[in-house]
Amino acid sequence: MALIKNQHHVAIAIDGPAASGKSTIARNLARHLGLVMVNSGAMYRAVTWKILSLGIDPFDQDAVEQALENMAIGCGVDGCFSTIAIDGVVLHDELRSLQVNQAVSIVSAIPLVRERLVALQRDYLQRTSVVMEGRDIGSVVFPDTPYKIYVDASAEVRAARRSAEGVTDSVAARDHADSARATAPLVVAKGAVVLDNSDHTVASAVEASLDILRSQGLQW
Repeated sequence: MALIKNQHHVAIAIDGPAASGKSTIARNLARHLGLVMVNSGAMYRAVTWKILSLGIDPFDQDAVEQALENMAIGCGVDGCFSTIAIDGVVLHDELRSLQVNQAVSIVSAIPLVRERLVALQRDYLQRTSVVMEGRDIGSVVFPDTPYKIYVDASAEVRAARRSAEGVTDSVAARDHADSARATAPLVVAKGAVVLDNSDHTVASAVEASLDILRSQGLQW
């Protein structure tokens, strides 16, 4: 079903820590509401993938920033989902490699990286209404949107989900890196409703999210 809000584009912000289920919720909300789901994390992963492919140390901020200046980042849409390309290469499975998993928090903490990608994330709203998921969507990218959900789950549940996906990085270490960084740390945005996704099925989590959005005034 299509969403109309005074004929203006709207942003639904879905934030939360790693493996909380926010991507799955955002994807299903987009399908349900007829919006475009934007995975902001894929954008940071894409830049990280390029940095690693160039042989640059993610901790070398100057080198990362210099590479970023020469990087063509293409943000598109394919059906209901965002796409990301670096220098003309559309990226998919490469974004989930162990190397990218281990370096993405380092690269995404660099202020210039966040500045450029936040601008690209906001550009989506010039074209369409979005369900955007990430770690600073409600706090930084679209702080004025009234539609904000913070998806959380217990550390044990999130670690089990990561393991089931074949990912071996530490959830606790990722949480610390995302929450402690100086630029756009992971926080519960002002006005966001926290959804504990520890025990939900996908269907019940989506329904709970729709209930939250209704309470925030979203109509469709």
